[in-house]
Amino acid sequence: MAGGATSGPMSVVGPKATKAQEYYAFGLITSLFFLWGFSYGLLDVLNKHFQGFFGITKLQSTGLQVAYFGAYIVYSPVAGAFISKFGYKKGIYMGLTLFAAGAMGFFGSARGETFGGFCGSSFVIASGLATLEVCANSYVTVLGTPEQAAFRLNFAQSFNGLASFIGPLIASKYFFSTENEHSLGTVQYVYIAVAALGVAIAILFFFSTLPEITEQDMAAFQEEASGADDRPFWKRWHMILGFITQFMYVGAQVTVASFVLNYLTDKADFTAARASQLFSFMQITFTVARFASTPLLRIVKPATLLTVYGSMCCLFSIIACATGGKAGLASLYIIFFFESIIYPTTFTLATQDMGIYTKRAAGLLCIGVGGGAAFPPMQGAMADETSTQLSYIIPAIGFAFVAGYGAIMMKYMSNKEKLAAQVGAHVETGLEKDFGEGDAKPTLQY
Repeated sequence: MAGGATSGPMSVVGPKATKAQEYYAFGLITSLFFLWGFSYGLLDVLNKHFQGFFGITKLQSTGLQVAYFGAYIVYSPVAGAFISKFGYKKGIYMGLTLFAAGAMGFFGSARGETFGGFCGSSFVIASGLATLEVCANSYVTVLGTPEQAAFRLNFAQSFNGLASFIGPLIASKYFFSTENEHSLGTVQYVYIAVAALGVAIAILFFFSTLPEITEQDMAAFQEEASGADDRPFWKRWHMILGFITQFMYVGAQVTVASFVLNYLTDKADFTAARASQLFSFMQITFTVARFASTPLLRIVKPATLLTVYGSMCCLFSIIACATGGKAGLASLYIIFFFESIIYPTTFTLATQDMGIYTKRAAGLLCIGVGGGAAFPPMQGAMADETSTQLSYIIPAIGFAFVAGYGAIMMKYMSNKEKLAAQVGAHVETGLEKDFGEGDAKPTLQY
């Protein structure tokens, strides 16, 4: 171990890979973030479209979100186990296959005009995306130095945001135009293109060489970076709290986006087409904020930034609930801005120092994405009983958890740094010579 020392990239203790291979691998993995950002951007707009086409309530329309994010709860453990046994690349193949199959299911559901079919297809698409997310999030985190893990993941996920605004933009033109507002014809063709995109990315991965990283590599990497840690999986409390936070945050993020169109159209402030455009602009705000905020992670500690951003999201959710009108619209833009770095920053904080449990922890954190299945029905039920505006108190609760976790991790990281300094001082003074070959050396237990 190297108490207080700076650790190198994973490839130092894992399989050898050139810088060119690492950059190419990073680029391919980043394409996966683009893929599920585009898919998610389309999903939120379909809620409003299906309310009109199928004549269903706001609560019923959240069946899409329940199916989509419920898949993360059901399938993420399967994906995590598969990746641990067979590796990242085969996991990516499985994820892209499920994604393309689900997209083709949307084509069939549109032709058959069945809402249940759309929900089932959403589940299949999301099972594929859950697999890809377990792969991509953990792979980007360990593909380099741990000090820059939050920076790398936020940068890669910036392309998720870039893709997420394209979905609503397409919807405003093809789903809500006068001739298509009461038709599913354009939906089926959009999803044929989505399936083709998934197949194209799978072909690129097939002809690539990804440096594989094993669980043994991760264990050695953790010991080099911060010391050995013999605690079992369920006693890594920073990871458990991170899972709870991720569940609450994704629930809040998804439900904010799911009801934006209803928020803007319920009082006839905007047409559905115009509201979809504004929603696309909010996604652009999210994307710009992520690109702008990512460099801050080089100078501001991730836990500190997480506390500030979570607090701002909570505050402006309450303002959106209390005001409406132009003030409410402005609040939504601000929420999207401060959501920007929360998910990837929570992920890196929760999966750090996990050693051999890194892939398993990534799977658990992706189960947390299932919060997106829990919050929309609650907000939908409240919106049906009261109003969409008042229902925005629901996401404020989730954002409050983010702020709390950030504050807890600030204390956690402070304690970790103190312990690392103590162990480093112990080694530097030569006390390590007192240990025999078979004796246990100092370890960090934080």
